Amino acid sequence: MDWLTNIFMPGGKLLGIEWHAWKVVGWMGNILFTSRFIVQWWATEKHKRVVIPNAFWWLSLSGSGCLLAYGIYRRDSVFIFAYLFTWIPYIRNLMIGHHAAKAIHTCRSCQTECAPKAKFCQECGTKIEA
Repeated sequence: MDWLTNIFMPGGKLLGIEWHAWKVVGWMGNILFTSRFIVQWWATEKHKRVVIPNAFWWLSLSGSGCLLAYGIYRRDSVFIFAYLFTWIPYIRNLMIGHHAAKAIHTCRSCQTECAPKAKFCQECGTKIEA
């Protein structure tokens, strides 16, 4: 099995990369940040319209947080500046999504979700009570 170790871990490095805890944080940030595109693509395909689910914003927030932590560890001003303020729109979008979800009314007759300002259900015509 030494030959296998030498292929994948030459000189004690996995795939030529020297691993430590901060390297794992940085790579985890990359994985989280990149996975948000897959989540958004999947949601858009599922709904057949452009959709940005809350998971996209959570992945953005956690991924950029990991990358910021890694940049601080490395004392890399480019990394730090690139991720220092990204949390602001991510948190704001999560807040807007939360408030919008709370504003949706459910029709008591047919259980259809109706627009926040709707006065009547678009499915059954029942008056919406706030």
